[in-house]
Amino acid sequence: MAIRRRLETDPELDITSFMSLMTVLVPVLLLNMVFSHISVLNLNLPGLSDPSTTQEQKENQQLELVLRADYIDINYPAGIRVKRISNRDGEPDFKLVSDVLQEVKRSLREKDIDKKDLVILSEPGTPYRTLVTAMDTARSFRAVVAASVVDAELFPQISLGDAPLEDGQAQDAQLAGNGL
Repeated sequence: MAIRRRLETDPELDITSFMSLMTVLVPVLLLNMVFSHISVLNLNLPGLSDPSTTQEQKENQQLELVLRADYIDINYPAGIRVKRISNRDGEPDFKLVSDVLQEVKRSLREKDIDKKDLVILSEPGTPYRTLVTAMDTARSFRAVVAASVVDAELFPQISLGDAPLEDGQAQDAQLAGNGL
């Protein structure tokens, strides 16, 4: 009985369709990577008061931007009003806020104080857009340097917090707390 043996040969792989796919897919993926990026915004939360830092707090006074429904207060040091900016046409006047913050920055530099932090205090119910615009306004401003427009730094280290109650709101809260 004769045994037939099959001649074994390695099959050839046809990778031309795979190479065509890679030729199209790689540039498309690379182009999409260029256009997608993530912006990160660093925020600081106000820390708890520590009795050992009272001396440091006296030297490093807080600059506050208080967002209210009808106006914006700029306070320096905390609680002492520099300027109250009323809303214009029902919207906050962030152009004037930027001008006042630039003036505060200039006056601090004249006193050799390099301040980079600012606390934004907002009332409950403050629109998100108003809060983000306030953060952008406090962080930098547009300036012309050597015939080109650049973003100049104001107060890039931003902390967020709740606005203190106004006098009328404080009395209402006190009455509500007493059960009246």
